[in-house]
Amino acid sequence: MNKKVGIVSCYFKHNYGSMLQAYATQKILDDWNIPNETINLEVLDKQIAKGKKKYYQSQIVNFSFIKAKLGMVKMKLYCKFANGSLRNNISIRDKKFEGFEKNFHLSKAYEKMSDICEEGNYTDILVGSDQLWLPVNIVADYYTLNFVPENVNKISFATSFGVSQIPEKYKQQYVTFLNRIENLSVREDSGVKLVKDLTGREASLVCDPTLLFNKEEWRSIQKEERLIQDKYIFCYFLGKTVEYRKFAERIKEKTGYKIVSLNHLDEYVKYSDQFADEAPFDVGPSEFLNLVRNAEFVCTDSFHGTVFSLIHHKKFFVFRRYPNQSKVSTNSRLDSLLKIVDLKDRLLEGTEDVKDWLGKEIDYVGVDEKLEKFREESKRFLKEALEK
Repeated sequence: MNKKVGIVSCYFKHNYGSMLQAYATQKILDDWNIPNETINLEVLDKQIAKGKKKYYQSQIVNFSFIKAKLGMVKMKLYCKFANGSLRNNISIRDKKFEGFEKNFHLSKAYEKMSDICEEGNYTDILVGSDQLWLPVNIVADYYTLNFVPENVNKISFATSFGVSQIPEKYKQQYVTFLNRIENLSVREDSGVKLVKDLTGREASLVCDPTLLFNKEEWRSIQKEERLIQDKYIFCYFLGKTVEYRKFAERIKEKTGYKIVSLNHLDEYVKYSDQFADEAPFDVGPSEFLNLVRNAEFVCTDSFHGTVFSLIHHKKFFVFRRYPNQSKVSTNSRLDSLLKIVDLKDRLLEGTEDVKDWLGKEIDYVGVDEKLEKFREESKRFLKEALEK
């Protein structure tokens, strides 16, 4: 049988990082002329959702988990019952995400997970990247690759646990599925440690798929012309911390540049409506790249906001979405990335005096050298895994 790779990814989630990393995973295989398709979850999603529901029910008394999800729940309720204008705007954004899905080579819609490899459809199944190994996904049991038979080569590429500690009750499930994956790579240092602690195996540290390509290669899916004609500060915040938005306002005071913000993504933040000069909603993954590329400054609490700032050589400031001690913290991936490019000083609290930072240049020659080395090491892992 000729080689054909099935990609298990979160291609459908209306999140810029999720969609772009899923696209990048497909793109690297396309560039190498390796036949591939992303597993279509149109039908399977219902099966996966049952597993997720089971996990959510088990967390009903977990205060930190409920607190972390409360913002998303409030957002949905607010859109549904209180704010028709926001509901319409979110619908506009959702349509842009749906339009981007045409970039994926989707498989046929499988009825059951066991059908995916039943007819020898794939020589390899690749899972990655994103936070696919969160406990909720282990219970749902799709991103574990437990459905993949022994004779199909299993690869994890830059897959993230999303947390730095695994709940005791799920540890054996992690041990079982991790030991079935022949080629293990993760996206952050904490993931390497988790694999070692759980299985004794050495997982490779590789870059997020979005980092496999430079800014010129990313231009192929975005318009050449600017979406915003004036000079602007681009704000991409997933969390609700007002202090970070005030930092951007202080940049505006010093520079006179307008603030362009993508508002109300994971949760509703009232302050966002008053601090942004422009808050476009007709922004899908392609438009997101354009907004990063043409910004004078980027302020973000997002991992992928940081990734694309690095790729496009932006003056950027990054903030922690969660406190480090939070049980739902996903800060480890950000720490790993900034450590690799030696830019941990760009991680701010939001209370800093902006005049100390506006003129602070980033050595992008050095950053590119470090990223290129990391990129090549990551490609080497993937090539070797696919040759097995």
